Amino acid sequence: MYLGLDLGTSGVKAMLIDGDQKIVGSANGSLDVSRPHSGWSEQEPAHWVRATEEAVAGLKAKHPKELAAVLGIGLSGQMHGATLVDATDKVLRPCILWNDTRSYVEAAALDADPRFRALTGNIVFPGFTAPKLAWVAKHEPDVFAKIAKVLLPKDYLRLWLTGEYISEMSDSAGTSWLDTGKRAWSSELLAATKLSEEQMPALVEGTEQAGKLRSELAAQWGISGDVVVAGGAGDNAASACGMGTVSDGAAFVSLGTSGVLFAANASYLPKPESAVHAFCHALPNTWHQMGVILSATDALNWHSGVTGKSAADLTGEVGETLKAPTGVTFLPYLSGERTPHNNAVIRGAFIGLEHESSRVVLTQAVLEGVAFAIRDNLEALRSAGTGISRVTAIGGGSRSRYWLASIATALGVPVDLPADGDFGAAFGAARLGLIAATGADPIAVCTPPVTAGTIEPVSALSGAYEDAYKRYRALYPAIKSLAH
Repeated sequence: MYLGLDLGTSGVKAMLIDGDQKIVGSANGSLDVSRPHSGWSEQEPAHWVRATEEAVAGLKAKHPKELAAVLGIGLSGQMHGATLVDATDKVLRPCILWNDTRSYVEAAALDADPRFRALTGNIVFPGFTAPKLAWVAKHEPDVFAKIAKVLLPKDYLRLWLTGEYISEMSDSAGTSWLDTGKRAWSSELLAATKLSEEQMPALVEGTEQAGKLRSELAAQWGISGDVVVAGGAGDNAASACGMGTVSDGAAFVSLGTSGVLFAANASYLPKPESAVHAFCHALPNTWHQMGVILSATDALNWHSGVTGKSAADLTGEVGETLKAPTGVTFLPYLSGERTPHNNAVIRGAFIGLEHESSRVVLTQAVLEGVAFAIRDNLEALRSAGTGISRVTAIGGGSRSRYWLASIATALGVPVDLPADGDFGAAFGAARLGLIAATGADPIAVCTPPVTAGTIEPVSALSGAYEDAYKRYRALYPAIKSLAH
């Protein structure tokens, strides 16, 4: 048996799989986020440990024999969090999370230093780890002076599980301290934030062994033998391992609260000015690129709140047969935008409204607006050297066939639908645990799910969609000067 532990923002998911990768069971432990000031987002690392204990206890209650047979554990986690510990492993302050924006001034200052984009291949976003440490140095100097190690959230869990300070490439690529092409810490970038390599964990690949489960925990969980803990992955790379998005050109589109277009790469292809993330993948000698839009299903949920109709009712009114765009355009920048604009203050808009613009027309425009935002991501990835010939759709928004037809037509590529199943980050983490424990070939393990169906672009509407996308593209520069 193999155990995947996924440390998310709202909880920890534990999943058991067997040697044939069949899911045996899963359980969860819950987490809350603390927001003591505007723009702040924090969690106590002790709560991650408690939630992990809850999740594993849930598995043990239902599957004690299977848990006892675990040989490998894989870790996945929310990225970018700054977990600071002193020389005795005591946590110095609550972890500053990925969605905390307090360090926007420090992020801009680091991003203005050309070495950061040159070595990391990415813009220094406020959510990344390095600017958070610059903020701590400025505002909490007593805390900064005591830092012995800076750990990402899942790697703090590893410290509790194994007693080791170890991280891996995919998560570390989101710190702004990793030389992403060389897959090594940059002493130059660390020095720019008054830190050293001694304060960083050791680095391994996500598929490699990265410690062994402490005997006390193994006894508590009912396990008698040695248990290997894999390097693991950041959450998106772990989901990609679960989806089998590991070979060059393989891609998925995730329609969750936010939207992600994720492509695996056989080489390192940075283009930071596009606001595409270029990170190491969890597998050796593999990288990935990722475009992110901040409001995908969130845009439909906003429209649902305004109209008083459920998201399912709204998409039901539009139907399943794709229609030509009406001339009403929606910009889904409800909380700013990441790729390709890197603009935190831009806001959304409906353009082209007329007396005949019904609720159905507005719903159609919302769905198209998100599809065009994802097309922006595709163009950004293409500009960075990545070609995508098809995508697999995951996330709650993928239940709408109309939306998927709109995305297929906007992107000009087929959209595959996976067969039912849980192929998320916990499953990907369990796969990494299996690889680390057995030495199995990562490509042979990280296979894609069976495709249940494919939605092709509607060629008869491709011209109308191209015209509508050109209108969409022209609107961002037109409204940019109005944002503040």
